[in-house]
Amino acid sequence: MTLPIVHHPAYCAELPANHRFPMNKFRAVAELIGTENLLEGMPFVRPRPAPFEWVALAHEPLYVDQVFNGQVSEKVAREIGFPMRADIALRARCATGGTVLTGYLALEHGIACNTAGGSHHARRAHGAGFCVFNDVAVAIRVMQADGAIQKALVIDLDVHQGDGTSDIFQGDPDVFTFSMHSEKNYPVRKVPSHLDIALADGTGDEVYLASLAGVLPDLLSRHAWDIVFFNAGVDPYGGDRLGRLALTRHGLRRRDRYVIETVRSAGIPLAGVLGGGYSTDIDELADRHLNLHRMAKAVMNGSVPSPEAA
Repeated sequence: MTLPIVHHPAYCAELPANHRFPMNKFRAVAELIGTENLLEGMPFVRPRPAPFEWVALAHEPLYVDQVFNGQVSEKVAREIGFPMRADIALRARCATGGTVLTGYLALEHGIACNTAGGSHHARRAHGAGFCVFNDVAVAIRVMQADGAIQKALVIDLDVHQGDGTSDIFQGDPDVFTFSMHSEKNYPVRKVPSHLDIALADGTGDEVYLASLAGVLPDLLSRHAWDIVFFNAGVDPYGGDRLGRLALTRHGLRRRDRYVIETVRSAGIPLAGVLGGGYSTDIDELADRHLNLHRMAKAVMNGSVPSPEAA
């Protein structure tokens, strides 16, 4: 079976050469997917930009209108960290539309992946931390409104706590947010998830993976989840510019394999999004991100490598 992978050229907008956010990684990930033939000759599934009505299901309509019409205040733009131009707004809309499409494809195929997404610092009122719209939150709200799902589980393994997702779904009995992250990393003021595991600086593979294995089976069995959204951020890697943990590349591969296998063994559709990852070496970073797609394809086809090979 061919793994559905969602991509749009607008995922990569222009930023100054010295900007901290490695925007070119989205183009590099797409190129590497082609080089490795993960699509087996099939095209990317191309999303449409998320319309206002979708985004306003998870964000304040006033803020959504400001982004769509280029009227974001300088204060909010600074908190986001991007110049809020039309191409940045289009990028946010396309990435959000991409995660919505990834969710629907996951329901149809069991697994689907986006080549962007995981903008988990965008709260209901406004964006923050390189996140304009919270694509996972929008996707869940769209799918709920459509009647495609009721209960959703968010597994957020980015090195930074998923404060925006937690903010949007606080008090929601149908959406469970789980974040495992670096305790002392951004954001300084965290919004409690339904379950948070805060890890000490320098946490390595074995402690990290044991912590994950200690909670994931229980989370999956708590409810009859209709879908899992997996934020596979690669910034827990020890060499990441903005991470404070110490996972190896091998550890990241084991993590992604474990999550995807465990979720699919429970019979739950999984939608994978890229999440965070920061490096001046774009090729290295793209290769790190691609483990999500490699492992998703392997699990889908029943050809997951041994732990040693993974």
